Amino acid sequence: MRFKRIIAVFMACLLVMPTTLISAATNESSADGSYSKKSEVVYATLNANGDQEEMYVVNSFTVDEPGKMIDFGPYTSVENLTNLTDMKLNGNQVSFKATEDEFYYQGNLENKALPWDINVSYKLNGETVSPDELLGKDGQFEIHIDTKENQKANSNFFENYMLQISLPLNSEIYQNIEAENGTIANAGKNKQVTFTVMPEKEESFVVKADVKDLEMESIEISAVTSSMSIDSPDAEDMTKDMKSLSDATEEINDGVGELNEGIAELNNGAASLQEGSASYKNGINKLANRSSELIKGSKEINKALENMSQSVGNGSTETNVGELKKLQKGLTEIANGLGETKKGLSELKKQYDKAYDALDKSMGAIPASDISDEEIKKLKASNADPEVIEKLIKTHKAASAAKSTYSSVKKAFQAVNPTLDGVIGSLQTMKTNVETMAANLGKSLDNMNVDESMKKLQQGLSKLSSNYQSFHSGLVDYTGGVTEVSKSYGDLHRGITDLTDGTSELENGVNELHEGTTELAESTNDLPDEMQTEIDQMINEYDKSDFNPVSFVSSKNKKVNSVQFVIKTESIKKDDDKQETQEQEEEKKGFWDRLFDLFR
Repeated sequence: MRFKRIIAVFMACLLVMPTTLISAATNESSADGSYSKKSEVVYATLNANGDQEEMYVVNSFTVDEPGKMIDFGPYTSVENLTNLTDMKLNGNQVSFKATEDEFYYQGNLENKALPWDINVSYKLNGETVSPDELLGKDGQFEIHIDTKENQKANSNFFENYMLQISLPLNSEIYQNIEAENGTIANAGKNKQVTFTVMPEKEESFVVKADVKDLEMESIEISAVTSSMSIDSPDAEDMTKDMKSLSDATEEINDGVGELNEGIAELNNGAASLQEGSASYKNGINKLANRSSELIKGSKEINKALENMSQSVGNGSTETNVGELKKLQKGLTEIANGLGETKKGLSELKKQYDKAYDALDKSMGAIPASDISDEEIKKLKASNADPEVIEKLIKTHKAASAAKSTYSSVKKAFQAVNPTLDGVIGSLQTMKTNVETMAANLGKSLDNMNVDESMKKLQQGLSKLSSNYQSFHSGLVDYTGGVTEVSKSYGDLHRGITDLTDGTSELENGVNELHEGTTELAESTNDLPDEMQTEIDQMINEYDKSDFNPVSFVSSKNKKVNSVQFVIKTESIKKDDDKQETQEQEEEKKGFWDRLFDLFR
């Protein structure tokens, strides 16, 4: 029955076969043929751990001239996939006759190494598990895939071929799928995890998922040459953005440079302010320290004037004549004392003018402009050192506070000079009056009306004593104010000293900041060109358009147009599922495949 069925099928085939197939089956011509190009598709199966098991190659030829052809490969057996013509295998040489435009045959290989070592391992609930123990298990599942160059194979394929690794995962079995460096796509109701290995790269991948009643389809690995030419992407927008970044960095650097100059000026001003403040502090302290001497001397003058006035008013004429000479001498000494006091105050005024001038100029050197909150936000967003920014803000606030404080007390400072001028003028007037009194008294002692002169002298001395008491009270008030200013200015001077120290640190910090922004600006100046160069280098690294394919099975094979690899691991499935899969594969076979199976 089987023989009759075969004959019937065969006869039916003859009725529908093209005449070219019949002529090919009966052609006994031995003329040599030729082909324009050859392609190889390498099919390999691995076990579940990635160890190589079976391999065969489907060779295809684009025939130019029908006839006898020769191919090479270390095949254990060969099979014609185009027609019924016999093929001959003699060592590594395959002979066949090709009549069609496309001719296919299969060559089976043993012990031929793939260009890649592929290792697959599994973990369940954190423990390494062999594939035989996985079926039907539940838990946290991990698949580890490692690819490396196989040193036993031709390196051309590892260097020029790109691997694509695909794992079809049933959504009813696999949940919460994670695949770092991989893509997860929907494939109907299931998920497909895909990894890519670029030429000359060795990679490791991990897929994690929660599984229930574990089964696993085959891992599919395809390898094709990365020989397509990669066009350079339009990087104009990106380079524009990089140019904008470079320009912005340059602007920041310019701004920090201006800030650095401003801080340097501020620091110089603060240093001058500190120097002027120190001079003013020393002057005001000297004035305060000499205030007690002024008061003491003024008291003595006041007391002497009172004593003279009383002595002149109470004494006799004879006694008064004798005392008048002493009085003349005393008045001269008082005039000299007033002169010394005036001289001391004049020197003090000179020192005060110098100190105040330095203080006023230093305070005026502090910038009056304020830094707004918006400007502070921009500064903080400029990637500058936060510590330097905080120092800048703190120093700016301290400088502003010092300038504000000085503005509020400036009138008091300005009042010191006129007051000193008034005191010095009063002393000069009193000195002149006392000197005049002493001189006139000496000239008129011998021929004056003593009683009347004594009366006038007593009146003059009484008035001078009274006026001097008013002067003395003002002098006491003035020196008291000077003492208060001296005490208060000590705190202000300490603040100015702290300000100077802060601006010095700030200048150093901003100098470092400027050095950093200068380096950043220089490094980003060529960023657009460097970016384009990097893009070109990356493209050149993976652009294998100049690669010429070579045969996987034998270097003797010529005109090789392409070589592809189709690799599958063994599935982890129940036996009935495997049987069903095999039946489905059988159903997918074409007419010629099923026909050839009848004769196998």
